[in-house]
Amino acid sequence: MNGNRTLLDWKIADVNGDGILDNVYLYGHVDEQLGNLAENITLVIRDGRSNKITEISLINNAGYNARLFLGDFNQDNIVDIMISADTGGSGGNGIFYIYSFRNNVLQELLDVDQYNATYLFEVHYEDFYKVRVESRQLNVVFTIDISNKGADYLSQFYNQEGILKEPVIGGALAISALNPIITNNKSYNYDVLAFQRIIGTVNVDTLGYVENLMTWNGDQFVSKWLSLLIAGEKLISS
Repeated sequence: MNGNRTLLDWKIADVNGDGILDNVYLYGHVDEQLGNLAENITLVIRDGRSNKITEISLINNAGYNARLFLGDFNQDNIVDIMISADTGGSGGNGIFYIYSFRNNVLQELLDVDQYNATYLFEVHYEDFYKVRVESRQLNVVFTIDISNKGADYLSQFYNQEGILKEPVIGGALAISALNPIITNNKSYNYDVLAFQRIIGTVNVDTLGYVENLMTWNGDQFVSKWLSLLIAGEKLISS
């Protein structure tokens, strides 16, 4: 405990590049009556050389299971700081930030709000049991085959000829997971793998996930590979 704050996570690494290990903490106000929800989540960095404290308050600063990951994301051979937390609720969204602290100067590499504003998708049902997921901004389109959803489901939207009774719109939720991943075994630099859930007309109807592999280009994270994941089916039905 630090005053009325709870230590949520703690990692040790050289995050400013001076060759001396630093302490990186996440603090927050926790109310166990609210299911261990942490509010006012704050990043605290203690310089290993000078013991100077730097505190960073997050814009999105409330969530569950707040945690740290330290790794080099911007390819400068200095460990960066990744913060993750779950927001709870039926959407399954998350809070994610990545910071560089090279030479004791804080630089934001990734912000969850900026990501969600950039990677927007429209979801439209189409004739003959198809769902179109597209982003004109990103110049990409995916098609999901929903013909296996069953007669009860499909009859809500389609007539017997497979034609839509009326326009039907699904949704693409905000980012739900951001995972550090090494894609080049010759380096220790991390890319990030982001997931967004694609839903039908209700939140419980998951149609797939947009998977976005992003890498640092020297200025910002850019999409390296964008794909859509769907659940597999049994090869032989029981």
